[in-house]
Amino acid sequence: MGLSLKFKTNVLSAIVILGMLSLRVAECSLHNKKLAYQAINCRKHTAILTDFGAVGDGKTLNTKVFNAAIRNLSRYALDGGAQLIVPPGRWLTGSFNLTSHFTLFIEKGAVILGSQDESQWPPLPVLPSYGRGRDAPGGRLSALIFGTNLTDVVITGNNGTIDGQGATWWKKYRAKEYNVTRPYLIELMYSNQIQISDLTLLDSPSWFVHPIYSSNIIVKGLTIIASIYSANTDGVDPDSCSNVRIEDCYIVSGDDCIAVKSGWDQYGYKLGIPTQHLIIRRVTCISPFSALIALGSEMSGGIQDVRAEDITAIDTESAVRVKTAVGRGGYVKDIYVRRMTLKNMKYAFWMAGNYKQHPDPNFDLKAIPEINGINYRDVVATNVTFAGRLDGITGDPFTGICISNVTMTMNLKENELPWNCTDIAGVTSKVTPKPCASLYEKQGVNCAFPTDKLPIEDVQLKTCSSVWK
Repeated sequence: MGLSLKFKTNVLSAIVILGMLSLRVAECSLHNKKLAYQAINCRKHTAILTDFGAVGDGKTLNTKVFNAAIRNLSRYALDGGAQLIVPPGRWLTGSFNLTSHFTLFIEKGAVILGSQDESQWPPLPVLPSYGRGRDAPGGRLSALIFGTNLTDVVITGNNGTIDGQGATWWKKYRAKEYNVTRPYLIELMYSNQIQISDLTLLDSPSWFVHPIYSSNIIVKGLTIIASIYSANTDGVDPDSCSNVRIEDCYIVSGDDCIAVKSGWDQYGYKLGIPTQHLIIRRVTCISPFSALIALGSEMSGGIQDVRAEDITAIDTESAVRVKTAVGRGGYVKDIYVRRMTLKNMKYAFWMAGNYKQHPDPNFDLKAIPEINGINYRDVVATNVTFAGRLDGITGDPFTGICISNVTMTMNLKENELPWNCTDIAGVTSKVTPKPCASLYEKQGVNCAFPTDKLPIEDVQLKTCSSVWK
């Protein structure tokens, strides 16, 4: 009799949960809804994390709950999709996996907390374009929010928070206690139609947002904050990705605010998946030891057609920095930057052909990167220590550099030169202070910026609403 009653109770509970899921409906609408947000696609079905027994006290571990909820909602992928609402509270969890045609919505006042129990972050194989873990020779740990081979995924909210609680990870990394790569905060692999927007991201164990081998990506309205002394906390790292839009983000980082990548040495150029057709706009960066935008150093699959405009760097080491080396192979070309505002910078312009970190000794010394067609225009910089440090590769100069309409006020010490250039070639126009001789003055030049739009720029977000309370 007792077993029969327990069985009936479990069946009844399941029916109640399924009933709640079927009754909650999310639809595209502009009127009279409790919750509205912008997304690439809206969802027909809605559930709340607490429907599945989650406890938001900041102490109870909810890893199984997140995974069970998303697994349950995956059944609606072909029936209008589903969204999971994370309500106000502090939701401690380890790594969990997303599904297709799915929205994770994090409400204002909700905090997803990354567990500091390392058993809650399962191991993953090394990435094929890296050949080893990025931090260490071993494998890597799954991101807090992870997905692979997905279509139509939205991670958004009304400024809800994802906190990776990364300080202990940074400390152990610096003490060389890991043989694996630390987890990222959000990583999506081999996926298409991705939106990550309108959230606050704090203290990732390593990189914050890492789409890789993916396409048609919108990253929008993120506030990303880590200590400026944190270890390798890149903000957004599009890696072997195509058709990407990054806009309206504020990033404080211990590393590059945005790092454009495409694989490391022989592994990257063998796989051969470039990052291309990327637009970055209206981004503000603070990173005293790194760059506003880094192109590389892992660029062996190639980087092409990157457009950056209306961007600001404050108290940052450099603006747009090219990082490469002999052995990388690949290319960085057709880069267009305009309307930069720079304040309190070490370098306004920096290109490094001697960035010599390698995954192993087996890189090919004949794999020489091609750096060509780098365009900067309409730049105002104040309190700059060095206008430019542009170091190409001997026998492989960086070519096609164009810099126009740039005004920099300097804080040079006595006997220091504003520009230092080796193995480069290009033109300048209306640049103050006067550039080095290898960037010869050509009157009337206005460096290129494309007039066409990338396909991702034409993607319009829908207004999605939900009737849940």
